[in-house]
Amino acid sequence: MKRIYLKRGKEDSLLRFHPWIFSGAILRADSELKEGEVVRVLTERGDFIAVGHWQQGSIAVRVLTFNDVEIDDAYWQSRLQSALDLRLSIGLADRPDTTAYRLVHGEGDLLPGLIIDVYGQTAVMQAHSIGMHLARHQIAKALEKVMQGRISHIYYKSETTLSFMDPENGFLLGGSNDNTAIENGLRFYVDWLRGQKTGFFVDQRENRALLERYAKGRRVLNMFCYTGGFSFYAMRGGAELVHSVDSSAKAIELTKRNVTLNFPDDQRHEAFCDDAFKFLETRGEGYDLIILDPPAFAKHRGALHNALKGYTRLNQKAFEKIGRGGVLFTFSCSQVVTKDNFRNAVFTAAALAKRKVRILHQLHQPADHPINIYHPEGEYLKGLVLYVE
Repeated sequence: MKRIYLKRGKEDSLLRFHPWIFSGAILRADSELKEGEVVRVLTERGDFIAVGHWQQGSIAVRVLTFNDVEIDDAYWQSRLQSALDLRLSIGLADRPDTTAYRLVHGEGDLLPGLIIDVYGQTAVMQAHSIGMHLARHQIAKALEKVMQGRISHIYYKSETTLSFMDPENGFLLGGSNDNTAIENGLRFYVDWLRGQKTGFFVDQRENRALLERYAKGRRVLNMFCYTGGFSFYAMRGGAELVHSVDSSAKAIELTKRNVTLNFPDDQRHEAFCDDAFKFLETRGEGYDLIILDPPAFAKHRGALHNALKGYTRLNQKAFEKIGRGGVLFTFSCSQVVTKDNFRNAVFTAAALAKRKVRILHQLHQPADHPINIYHPEGEYLKGLVLYVE
């Protein structure tokens, strides 16, 4: 295992167990490094600190362990077993009414660069680092062993996250055409072949269940609906009507399929392929429950200012259009947007719209998307449920 030495004093964050080593902290390597290879990290004096994956870029090393061990089959099995144990401890991994959940959440499960979502008998694996990509077959082998029959198929999907490498998507284990899963008793199709992320946004599961409690008798507008998750929860909750809006024709098609899967021939639902701002401006009247769940407006700090302006503009328009006594579910999934950033943007929007607004709930990612206490950057999803007079 090759070695990397840090500049003097640059080990401080690692002594606090932060899992990233930035390129500016590196003094030298003892030999030429290949992207994605496993390296030992040492202080300038040669004291061991960590083992991780090397990659060129701002984040040069993603720490796999602070113990001086080999990254072998036993390591992968141990870490995956720990991830499964967490999901079992919160009563999620073996629920018959919910067969969709996140099994591995990157740094939150001490596996930076790796995402694994489970949909029924299929696990969808996604690499966000070259090191995890190179280890994909070893990880799949360990995953099959740890899951003990809970899955029969493993699909690898990293073409969008590692596009510069042109990795090939495909099954590492098995092969299935059954792309349906269950969430809180509702069924949905998962497009792990062409869909965003791993095919579905499992991180909104608890927030969708909360929305169901507010839906009865309301006229619901689900903006940025993607595959319609909030929409069919609203329908089960007794909504008077549900309108789903997304700029993607493929997303609208999948939303319609999901609604039909759960509520065939139900006339309460209608889907629109349209720009969110345009729809709110021209057709946003008459709703008393609105969901704003846009894609990340800021993927790096340089985009933060414009992102906050975008959140303010979007929420202001929703405040202006929503009926009296309406409820607004509004979210940000941008990691660089803090809870305070987001709340200030929404508060500014409320003031500009001149509406009286009260907070009913402050929302976040669910327990199967854990946050490593030493890696606060992992707290990416934030949301507010607001009552609008």
